Amino acid sequence: MAYGSVHSDAGPTTIEVPMTRFSLPQQSHLRRLIAAGAGALLLLLGTGLTMPGSAAAAVPGTTELAYYDVTSPTTTTGALAANLTRTGYDVLEGPLTNGVPILAAEADAQRLRRGGLTVRYAGPLYQPVPASFVAAADTYYGGYHTAAGHEVHNQAVATAHPDLAVLRSIGQSWLKSQSSSAGHNIQALCITKIATGDCALNSSGTKPKFTLMAQMHARELATGELAYKWIDYLVNNYGTNTAVTTLMNTTELWVIPIANPDGVDIVSSNSTRPVSQRKNAHTNGCSGTGLGVDLNRNSSYHWDVNQGTKCSETYPGASAASEPETQGIQSLLSQIYKDTKPAADFSAATTATKGTFLTLHSYAELNIYPYGWTNSLAPNNTDLKTIATAMGKSNGYAVVHGDGGLNYFAPGATDDWIYGTLGVPGYTIEVGPSSSGCSGFFPAYSCMSSFWNLNLPAFLSLANAAARPYPTGS
Repeated sequence: MAYGSVHSDAGPTTIEVPMTRFSLPQQSHLRRLIAAGAGALLLLLGTGLTMPGSAAAAVPGTTELAYYDVTSPTTTTGALAANLTRTGYDVLEGPLTNGVPILAAEADAQRLRRGGLTVRYAGPLYQPVPASFVAAADTYYGGYHTAAGHEVHNQAVATAHPDLAVLRSIGQSWLKSQSSSAGHNIQALCITKIATGDCALNSSGTKPKFTLMAQMHARELATGELAYKWIDYLVNNYGTNTAVTTLMNTTELWVIPIANPDGVDIVSSNSTRPVSQRKNAHTNGCSGTGLGVDLNRNSSYHWDVNQGTKCSETYPGASAASEPETQGIQSLLSQIYKDTKPAADFSAATTATKGTFLTLHSYAELNIYPYGWTNSLAPNNTDLKTIATAMGKSNGYAVVHGDGGLNYFAPGATDDWIYGTLGVPGYTIEVGPSSSGCSGFFPAYSCMSSFWNLNLPAFLSLANAAARPYPTGS
């Protein structure tokens, strides 16, 4: 396919626009494929998906997605990261010590080299799936759960523990908004020792709220599994673990395990080589994994039209909160949390604020606190950072804000929205390392044990902070 080129403002390097992507079925058919179920989708994608070569190969094939580090002899790494993002490359979170990390096909890496950049192969996208693994109807890639698998789990928990869990439908996926027979409802579980008034869709209850949300970016597999494990940990330990019992007696623990179920359907359509779909399934005229809207750029707080063109990984949508997933999530959070912050960006939320919020992403081993749209300090910076630092002591991840550690700003993100709009402290954990066998979007399922052990204490720390997150008010 034809390539355009963009000349870097920061130097003479010419960056050619990436065009190599997985090819998905024709957009007119996508809705019907997903509505037909994961099995039918897998069958039909088998003939239309341009699959990568062996993940174990030392040199990736021309169209196989892999991780690369990019450096320039004339441009700083920060400026290069911005230029690559603006040009449409999939720039990843993480340190810039080895250059700018990207996910790309070898064909695109070769084009960057022709433009004068140094591009080093950093590792494969996929890890080997154990030969003994047989994908069940609700699992893929060694044990990760499909969107349907999460829905079955949510219902099973609510049914088995009616005194501890309430299941809510909080909105629709994009495909569901187009046809009642397609897509998914967005689900949330409220977990607590249920008393009168608990888990209501209002902020009048007496218990503070902690919400954990996962897999807004569909390809970030570890995040949904951590949400799944968090749900089981809570309901299975009530009455036997003193700390969990106390927490559930005093706090509403909301969980949105899959914020982007249409995207997860696309990802899980191949059980051994998941599709690298980040965005939702909005059919916007783009092909392959270029279709969709980045839900973590689509919130109504500091939405930025310049975040990306339609086919880029960070396309923010046609307008703020344009996507039904965003609308459903914002609606729930606006109902269950009290608004304690003046509208101005740099006016502080009050010390009476209750509640905390966490969204899980991957990867880079970061604990991120507001703001993400600017490097300016949030008005509650002291307390926000104190909580993030406590999380860092639990999981060992770096504590950052703004573009620190991310290589870019993130206007329109959910954690900024809940803090900037409602005053509730919002955090992101970027799960997983930037290198090793457990790095990347598709770590082996065996990595989940270490991810869980590292991050459970951080989840508990943030949940316990919900009662009084701003003790100093600064």
